[in-house]
Amino acid sequence: MIIFPAIDLRNGKAVRLIEGDFKQETVYAEDPAAVAEQFREAGAEFLHVVDLDGALAGESRNLEVIRRILARAGSMKVEVGGGIRSLQAASRLLDMGVTRVILGSLAARNPAEAREICKYFPGQAVAGIDAKNGEVAVEGWGVSGGMNYLELGKRMAEIGIEHIIFTDISRDGKLQGVNVDATAELAKASGVKVIASGGVASIEDVKKVMAREQDGIEGVIIGKALYAGKVDLKEALAVAKSRGNAWFRRSRFVIL
Repeated sequence: MIIFPAIDLRNGKAVRLIEGDFKQETVYAEDPAAVAEQFREAGAEFLHVVDLDGALAGESRNLEVIRRILARAGSMKVEVGGGIRSLQAASRLLDMGVTRVILGSLAARNPAEAREICKYFPGQAVAGIDAKNGEVAVEGWGVSGGMNYLELGKRMAEIGIEHIIFTDISRDGKLQGVNVDATAELAKASGVKVIASGGVASIEDVKKVMAREQDGIEGVIIGKALYAGKVDLKEALAVAKSRGNAWFRRSRFVIL
């Protein structure tokens, strides 16, 4: 089981939102790169970064901050999402040293372009599927994607996506627990490994996700629970490693 500590970027700062609502923003750090360094020192091997400004604008808006994060990430493998709408945008981030790019709106709106990214960068494109009540949301979660999240998962599998991040928007930032059942259902329907996101409130939530590894859940993203002191990252990493790290040995998540 992989633990992904999260950093959401807005106006160059590390923030958290509630249900993706930009009006419900809490700033947790002025220097996101320092946060990344803290996660690295705690033992994290992976880091999840989202450019919230980019998600709204349709293009990366925090590239300099991402560069600083990469400079202090050390050996952590960094995945980045938010505003990646083209092969060129994906290539730019990967050339900077990002390990994987997360395709959200692009996956739903332009699967042909997503397929091209998978073709040129095999194993380095992740589909970000964000849904509320089963319906996909795009463009910073402010617009309906017009389809069910399971259907999008199946489409992503068909174009060569090997990993999916699933966020239950209704739980994101609310510390109400992970929607493990919906996450496992997506993994089964798509045949793709899925990372759970949204709602982690305690170490018990991490354990609940771990209990469904056999259903295709390969990791969990932890955001607000870390910043609010509800989950200790070192403890979460220790719990995850206690079950072994077979996924790491199988994964194509590599540093180029």
